[in-house]
Amino acid sequence: MSLNVQAISKKFDQFQAVEPLTFTIHPGEIVGFLGPNGAGKSTTLKMIAGCLIPDAGSIQLSGIDLQKDEVAFKKMIGYLPESNPLYEDLFVKEYLSFLASVHNISAPSKRIQEVIAQTGLQSMQHKKMGHLSKGFKQRVGIAAAILHAPKLILLDEPTAGLDPNQLIEIRALIQSLSADAMILFSSHILQEVAAITDRVLVLHQGKLVANQSIASLTQSGQHNLLVQFQEEITAQLELIQLKYNLIAQQDKRTLVIQAKNTAELDQARQYIMALALEKGLHIERLQTQAASLEEIFKLLTH
Repeated sequence: MSLNVQAISKKFDQFQAVEPLTFTIHPGEIVGFLGPNGAGKSTTLKMIAGCLIPDAGSIQLSGIDLQKDEVAFKKMIGYLPESNPLYEDLFVKEYLSFLASVHNISAPSKRIQEVIAQTGLQSMQHKKMGHLSKGFKQRVGIAAAILHAPKLILLDEPTAGLDPNQLIEIRALIQSLSADAMILFSSHILQEVAAITDRVLVLHQGKLVANQSIASLTQSGQHNLLVQFQEEITAQLELIQLKYNLIAQQDKRTLVIQAKNTAELDQARQYIMALALEKGLHIERLQTQAASLEEIFKLLTH
């Protein structure tokens, strides 16, 4: 029942958009696809959706290979592209009825009402899609993606351009969908990914640089050492900067040192205490801080 992506790659002329990429997604998982703009997220999703043919590698869903049985594979996926193309002159319910006929869904009226209720489109079902807000258009796109009860749902930037209330609603909707399907969605909004995913795949320049849970990502990331002195330390800053990465000086008495791992963190702590003793400085505060998700993301994508 899993999605197995094995060493897929894509090149456009001389530009390598996606390096050989391998990962697996299991039923019930919500996996976030993270990366800066141009990292290869949309290209990868298009390959999994069958819109682009990989130059190499294979994609299998529930044992069915995309290249060997494209129709059977595509019947099991729902895809919301970043552009979210809609027939804006159609009414919402009319559009879903059209899609139901395309998918040859049995008892289409019942299924359409189920999806309308699931996506919160009851009050909008008789409106033209061109008159809907961005948030409701995204709901229609998601409704279209899940209408045929797919096993895999691909969402490309589903929360882009939404206001805070819409973000919360779409986030809750995505979480609810995982009860019946595995979900892979792309974003460059770290807070969104951290709020709803079980695991993240981080892409940088087409390469997979991380594949782990948010918790393990933050635990394995860098750590910071916050140091506050009684005295101003302007004269000692250069000494500290030469030995460690000084990422912030909050004021003339307080600074933050970044360590690559816990061993370097202990070394930095000992160095600061020895420096204080040598220079006659008095430490008021010495505190370890786990690196933020933003800092880890910056580290992975530089």
